[in-house]
Amino acid sequence: MSSRSRYIGYALSACGAALFSTKAIFIKLAYQDRVDAALMLAWRMIFAMPFYVAIGWWALQRRRAEGAPPVEARTVALACVTGFLGYYAASQFDFAGLQYISAQLERLILFTYPVFIMFLGAALGGPPVTLTGLGAAAITYAGLAFVFAADLPEGGHDTIWGSLLVLGAAITFASHHLLAKRILPMLGSALFTSIALATASFFCILHQAIVGHGDFSAPPRFLALSAGCALVATVLPTFLINAGLARSSPQSVAMISTVSPLVTIALAVAILGETFTLADAVGSTLVLAGVGLYTWGEGR
Repeated sequence: MSSRSRYIGYALSACGAALFSTKAIFIKLAYQDRVDAALMLAWRMIFAMPFYVAIGWWALQRRRAEGAPPVEARTVALACVTGFLGYYAASQFDFAGLQYISAQLERLILFTYPVFIMFLGAALGGPPVTLTGLGAAAITYAGLAFVFAADLPEGGHDTIWGSLLVLGAAITFASHHLLAKRILPMLGSALFTSIALATASFFCILHQAIVGHGDFSAPPRFLALSAGCALVATVLPTFLINAGLARSSPQSVAMISTVSPLVTIALAVAILGETFTLADAVGSTLVLAGVGLYTWGEGR
């Protein structure tokens, strides 16, 4: 892979991470209308799904025009499973968790997914866990402990439950990343992203249809925020990050994604009025340092 291609991958990943960081802000604003996580996620995917279907069709036609071999059913099935894990299961955990914790804590917990990539990868026969990796994990979770402890007196059980839900999102998103890196070369980033997200969209909409008994009614402000979340925080960043992943390593993408918590913190303070204390600053610094140490060690 050429240096130019890698730098393009870095730029795409950085843009995608910055846009992804706005997701928690859209969700928190939407929750002010007293709606639940399943409805928010369903409308997000209703607005996003047409883009994925259209781009997927375009990518498939382009693939045929280039004379590429037909896509195997097994590969499509794996892309569907990857989408289910990374954008349905992880999103359900994440959106539910945001009902209980701050946008800042949510982003920091979710940002620890590279640590789970390390542990899950080793468990599945990948590279063994190194001392650098263990040290990075310790630093990362020490940082989370700072922020968690600062939020606990005010949030109580809500902070515990919300943190566990978002931790579940981080684990499932790590599983998605491990699978995605294997499938991306077979499909290309555009077709893979379209299949994965169209699958997730279907299950998110089906989920609301079941738990909401077919009720998708929502106020106009909520629908506008859902549309913004779909385009700005879902469609654009998923294509950008997967395109970046196709041109660089998962470790590089994770390192560049350190911009995401910083953007979320700034937006949460400016737009949502969340406080940013000394404990938040110390915890955030440790989380960023831990993830940075891990990705640096993996890239050596």
